[in-house]
Amino acid sequence: MAASIYWHDYESWGADPRRDRASQFAGVRTDLTLEEIDQPLMIYCQPSPDRLPHPKACLITGITPDYAQKHGLPEAEFIRRIHEQFSKAQTCVAGYNSIRFDDELSRQLLYRNFYDPYEREWKNGNSRWDIIDTVRLCHAVRPEGINWPRLDDGSPVFKLEALSQSNNLMHSDAHDALSDVRATIALARKVRTAQPKLFQYAFDLRSKQQVLSMLDLQAQKPVLHVSSVYPAKNACLALIMPLATHPQESNGIIIYDLSVDPSPWLEMTADQLAKKLFVSHKDLPEGESRLPVSVLHTNRCPVIATMSVMDTEQKERAHIDWPQTRKHWELLRKSRHFTRELLAAFTMRAQMSDSVSVTEQDPDEQLYSGGFFSDADKRLMLQLRGLSASELAMQQEQLSAQFKDHRLSEMLFRYRARNFQSSLNAAELKRWKEHCWRNCLNANELHNPHALNIFSCRAVIEQERLQHPDSHSQGILDALERWLLSLEQWGASSSV
Repeated sequence: MAASIYWHDYESWGADPRRDRASQFAGVRTDLTLEEIDQPLMIYCQPSPDRLPHPKACLITGITPDYAQKHGLPEAEFIRRIHEQFSKAQTCVAGYNSIRFDDELSRQLLYRNFYDPYEREWKNGNSRWDIIDTVRLCHAVRPEGINWPRLDDGSPVFKLEALSQSNNLMHSDAHDALSDVRATIALARKVRTAQPKLFQYAFDLRSKQQVLSMLDLQAQKPVLHVSSVYPAKNACLALIMPLATHPQESNGIIIYDLSVDPSPWLEMTADQLAKKLFVSHKDLPEGESRLPVSVLHTNRCPVIATMSVMDTEQKERAHIDWPQTRKHWELLRKSRHFTRELLAAFTMRAQMSDSVSVTEQDPDEQLYSGGFFSDADKRLMLQLRGLSASELAMQQEQLSAQFKDHRLSEMLFRYRARNFQSSLNAAELKRWKEHCWRNCLNANELHNPHALNIFSCRAVIEQERLQHPDSHSQGILDALERWLLSLEQWGASSSV
């Protein structure tokens, strides 16, 4: 099969891709010249009663639970159709801000529905790509040919909707998945036409081998790194120094932002460095700064480049002071103690993370903390995906007894309940309702601090009613209220 790019976008019931669920998906396949070569796919996913939609998400997308229930697919069929597209040989799955959001939704969907969550990213010549940092690089070093929207203070705006408007690209309905996909393709064409060499250069960085070839951990030569972690006023880039490979993550390279003087941290111990690194800015004591160290993931399509791509004026606009950053680089090169203690700090952090939180004891949320499934379990997972509702009901006990991984038995029960609820017997239905009640309906038993419960959801609805008095928004909130009431009535029989 010829190489192609599958551009995609999800809409979801919330902002947390690890915990919130998908509401809509759209995908369009193009060839490498960005010409469409197949019919688009646009599907909705039926909501599950074990996780509540966030009112703000409903207002942003315009999708209500009752609409998705009527027009959508069960989650298993939803992800089956997506996986069918993703897994075609020589496919690069791409999007706009997709590495941080859409790809995470995909992984969680695949995991919950017994697919390998990573295989489609590499098998049969497949890959993934996110164009958002390519757009940022284009703005920073090759801005000609594109109109760049800006805030009042002059900072660039990289929202897809704003870029579409500034460049007269078709984007009829922002936050509709298919409209967002077509806008992304139009923007990609714009960048490719205006700066073809830059476009191809960034596209090649989807290969982690290509990324690694530019990160010299012996000489530790500085490189430009483009990312949303750097301020827009600095063109979303920084000159960074690759320090070492992450002690626990083979695809992670520990990097230092050379705009910051390392002197205050060079003699610190691992414990002291950890307190300066693994902390949010808001939790730092007044007047103290966070350690400017992060992890660059070579398998997440990072956009990096040599200093030679920028002229003097561009460096000044990005606030890159080369003489100063060189001094910082030389200090770090001389300090083996700092790198050694920093690696120890990362090791300490990983060991602390091994004690799984209460929330992560939920098998639905153990994609990363639960380890990889064995080959034997993978064969069983492949088998059960092909079973009908009645066959699953008859074979659940047998399959559960064969699983090696402790997560899979409960995941199989929930898979049946979400997708084939009518196949549950009375005891199983009661168990399912009790699970949903704990997750969504009973504030006293809610075990996941990241999810809304019935009461907090209603409180948010009332807040949103005040902020969005228009009839369209009120109608969406009315529909959500009705959905909550129906869920409450459905689950109440299992309350205690």
